[in-house]
Amino acid sequence: MDKISDLKKKIITTLDSNKALDIVSISLENKSSIADYMIIASGTSSRHIQALSEQVLEKFKSNGIQNCKIEGKDSNDWKLIDGMDVIVHIFNPEKRKFYELEKMWSELIPKEKVLI
Repeated sequence: MDKISDLKKKIITTLDSNKALDIVSISLENKSSIADYMIIASGTSSRHIQALSEQVLEKFKSNGIQNCKIEGKDSNDWKLIDGMDVIVHIFNPEKRKFYELEKMWSELIPKEKVLI
């Protein structure tokens, strides 16, 4: 198993064991060069979202990803943890439904648009 896929599984396990809801993993292969995987999950409250983001950040760091950070620190509705090859979005359910990242990133993107 490759290192990035193993890290993705560890992040999903961390989210699951900390009671994140509706965890989805999306492969970004042939869709974007920003990362290999995007993981999207929901939290039940602003405190839960904050706690999940801190747990994910620690998991990245304990796996050798030292330059990762949390975006959206001042937001109660959304956090993004950039683990370089794995990006994690944690939303409250209403914001997640509004942005529909799963729909946007799960669809096949024509090769011409990938190059833009």
